[in-house]
Amino acid sequence: MWTACATWISVPGMPIQRLSSGEAIERTAADKSLVHIDVRSEPEFAAGHAPGAYNLPLLNAAPGGMTPNPRFIEEVAAAFPDKDTPIMVSCKAGGRSARAATVLESLGYTNIADHVGGWSGGNGDLGWLASGGPSTTEALPGRSYLELRR
Repeated sequence: MWTACATWISVPGMPIQRLSSGEAIERTAADKSLVHIDVRSEPEFAAGHAPGAYNLPLLNAAPGGMTPNPRFIEEVAAAFPDKDTPIMVSCKAGGRSARAATVLESLGYTNIADHVGGWSGGNGDLGWLASGGPSTTEALPGRSYLELRR
């Protein structure tokens, strides 16, 4: 069953779309052109992610905590040079994906959606897993950070 379409239909050049977990799950299933970028760290992504997602961390796991990925902008631009590519960003609880969506918008990307609930839930949203989203621990070829990093 579809939710209110107006909240997730892509229109290039529109402001960042905010998707609930249910909407994010439906959209990834329905829109095969959608690029799903998971901005969590490599260990978080390896522990479980949405099938077909690309791992481009906004922050990297480091001794003492998370540190900014200084190559995030360069890596996204190299992987997705077409600024009209429909992109959905997600993370653990919605904070990093909101920041990543803003970065992408500032780079001129025109078709961005932010999954506000993330993998584990946040922002009043149950999250991808609790909402019944599919998960895997295997990255498709060319979609792991090991393969995408610069």
